[in-house]
Amino acid sequence: MFRPLTRLQLTLDILAATLFALFALAATLIPWRGSSIGSGVVNMHIALLIALVLLLAFSGALALRRLSPGLALAICWVAAIVQMSAGLPPLPANLAIFGVLYTTAAYGTRRLFWIGFASSLAGAAAIAVYLIIPGAVQIIGSGDVGQLRTYVFAAVMTFIASALALLLAWTIGALVRSGLRARENRQAQQAAESEAAAEAERTRIARDMHDVVAHSLAVVIAQADGARYAAAADPEAASRALGTISATARAALADVRMLLTQLRHTQAEGPQPTLADLEQLYAQVRAAGVDLAVDVDPAPRGDIPAATQLAVYRILQEALTNALRHGAHGGQDAGAPARTAEGRVDVRLAWHDDRVEMIVANALRRPVPEVAGASRGHGLIGMRERAQLVGGTLDAGADPSGRFIVSATLPRADAA
Repeated sequence: MFRPLTRLQLTLDILAATLFALFALAATLIPWRGSSIGSGVVNMHIALLIALVLLLAFSGALALRRLSPGLALAICWVAAIVQMSAGLPPLPANLAIFGVLYTTAAYGTRRLFWIGFASSLAGAAAIAVYLIIPGAVQIIGSGDVGQLRTYVFAAVMTFIASALALLLAWTIGALVRSGLRARENRQAQQAAESEAAAEAERTRIARDMHDVVAHSLAVVIAQADGARYAAAADPEAASRALGTISATARAALADVRMLLTQLRHTQAEGPQPTLADLEQLYAQVRAAGVDLAVDVDPAPRGDIPAATQLAVYRILQEALTNALRHGAHGGQDAGAPARTAEGRVDVRLAWHDDRVEMIVANALRRPVPEVAGASRGHGLIGMRERAQLVGGTLDAGADPSGRFIVSATLPRADAA
C-alpha cells in the first residue's frame, strides 16, 4: 500500500503539500467580489468550517500522493463526496485532485492505474451533474423546454471539459510511467548483459585454467614416471626429466598467476598463446617421452586471426594432453622416447584459404569403452567449445584399429 520513498522525497512532498495548503487557505478566506462561501444546504459558518476541513483533506492527499497513491485517491473521493453533500461550490483545494490523478497513473499498481482512469471519467460526470442538474431541475419545474436544451448542452460541455482536464493529468502520469518502465527495462537488460558477459568470461578463464593445469600436470607426471624408471640405469636421464618438470611447472605457475589476475581484474586480458608457441608445446610433449610427428601441409599463409590461433593452440594442447594420459606410449623412459608407429602421436595441420583442418591421432593404452566413457569429461567438452566459439566443429573417438582420433575443422575468420 505504501511505496518506499527516500527521506528527501518525503520531505519535498510534505513541503509541497504545506505550500499548497497555504495557497488554498488564502484563496478560500479572501472573498471574491465581496462574497463568501455559500451553500444551499448549510449556513455560511458551517460551510466555511467544512471548506477548511476539506482543505486539510485535499492537502493531506497531496502529501501522500507518491507514498500511497491509492490512499490519496480514496481521500480525494471521500472529500469530494462530502463537498457535494454539503452543497459547497468548487474550492481552490480541489486542484489537488490533478496531482493525485497524475501519481495514480505514474506510480500506482496496474489496477490503480485503471482506477485512476475511471475516476477521471466518473469525476467529470459528477462535476457536470453537480453543477448543471440542479438548475435543470428548476427549469423542468417551470416548463421552459427551450432553456432546458441549453442546460443539457451546458452539461455535456461541462463533462467534456472536466474529462479533458482530469484525463490530461492522468495521461501525463501515464507517459511518466512508460518512461520509468522503459528505464527499468534498459537497466534490467544491461544487468543481464553484464551478467552474461561475466559468466562468459568466467567460463573462458575456467577453460584456460583447465587447459594449462591439465597439460602441465600431464607433462610433469609423464616426466616423473620416466625419471623413476630411468634413475637406476641412467641418472642423467632422471636429471633431464627433473629439469623438464621444473620448467613446465614454472610455466604453468606463470599462466595460472595470469589467469588469477584476470579473475581479480576483469579488464585484464593478458597475453594469449599464438601459433608461434606451438613449437614450445611440441617440445614439452616430446620431452615427456612421446614420439610426436607433426605434419603441416599446406602451411599457414597471410595473417591468421587471433581467435583462430588461440583455438588451434588450445585444441592441440588438450588433444596432446589426452594422448599423454591415455596413449600407448605411456611408461617410456624419460630419456628414450618411443619410436614405434604404435606409440607415435601424429599431428596433421592443413591451412587452407578458408579453413584449417586438424587431426591428432594416437594409439590407446586402455580399452576403447573406458576411453569412450572418459570422453565425457571436461577435456573433450572444452575442445568442442573451443571449436564452436570460432564457428567450427570437432569430433573425437576411437577408430576400428584402436587409435583415438581428434579431428577439427575451423573456419578462418579472415576468409572472404
